[in-house]
Amino acid sequence: MSLKYFVYILQCSDDSLYVGYTNDLEKRIYKHNNAKSGAHYTKIRRPVKLKYYEEFKTLTKALKREAEVKKWTRDKKLSLINGV
Repeated sequence: MSLKYFVYILQCSDDSLYVGYTNDLEKRIYKHNNAKSGAHYTKIRRPVKLKYYEEFKTLTKALKREAEVKKWTRDKKLSLINGV
């Protein structure tokens, strides 16, 4: 079994967007919504909803993509989410 990495975009309860990466998407979304520890940004903006994700074979590629998407404007992230 090869490990997969994901870059994802969440929509927070205040309608803001959060970009992150993980190797277990389901577990990470659960933690964003339920864990006492973890990302402070999403912890105070629960619940969060998964709006988009991409899959990568290497951590390096996922981290590069995460850094790229984090720099984007909100409108560009929304275009990615909406497939425009």
